[in-house]
Amino acid sequence: MPTTALYRSLKIIGSPLLTGLYHHEVMGLENLPKGPFIVASNHLAFCDSIFIPLAMPRTVNFLAKSDYFTTPGVKGRAMAAFFRGVGQLPMDRSGGQKSQESLNAGAQVLKDGGVIGIYPEGTRSPDGRGYRPKVGVARLALETGVPVLPVGQIGTDLIQPSGSNRIRLRHDGKPIQVRTIIGKPLTFEEYTDGSDLSHRVQREIADRIGSEIRALSGQVYVDVYADRVKKLMADKNMSADEAVAHLQR
Repeated sequence: MPTTALYRSLKIIGSPLLTGLYHHEVMGLENLPKGPFIVASNHLAFCDSIFIPLAMPRTVNFLAKSDYFTTPGVKGRAMAAFFRGVGQLPMDRSGGQKSQESLNAGAQVLKDGGVIGIYPEGTRSPDGRGYRPKVGVARLALETGVPVLPVGQIGTDLIQPSGSNRIRLRHDGKPIQVRTIIGKPLTFEEYTDGSDLSHRVQREIADRIGSEIRALSGQVYVDVYADRVKKLMADKNMSADEAVAHLQR
């Protein structure tokens, strides 16, 4: 998938602008592999999808939630045009065939030599902790045979706290520092023939990827899915801790 003019323009403008507003430190650029690869990161705030592309020399095409592309009305159409313009691909998270079709679009970018970005947890963390990863990232890695590059994002939740649309420039009166930490690429040679796509294998690989991401981000692990926690928080007016406790009964 070629780099769009909008993507290039935003990167040229956004890099010095955000560097001026925030202290963005990028670590581990020496770990970037050649050829196609998958960027797998934790997800603390919407702006992760801005800071990660700014950190990467190559274009990163993120699998973004399909809601960004299907919202009705003028605002919805404008939003969809923007996300397509910056190279993001709709990701249907309902599971089954629709999710597989979304992954197929990402696989095609990788087959064409590009870079795909994905948040294995499937949604933003409701409270800054690291939640159980979905297996989509594992399936994409197994089907394409490309390496997975774990990335830890730190500090973006201070810019946009969970549950808020407000953008902050400072935290406790001090400039906010964002760190993008790039780990060593993960390969799964033992599965390169693609013959074993069982859920057990996908679960094993997804968990390994999630563990590597948390080692970079320093997040505490919670062994439930973040989207289920957020649903309980919204439906039952629970705190994240209450929702986690309910799901772990």
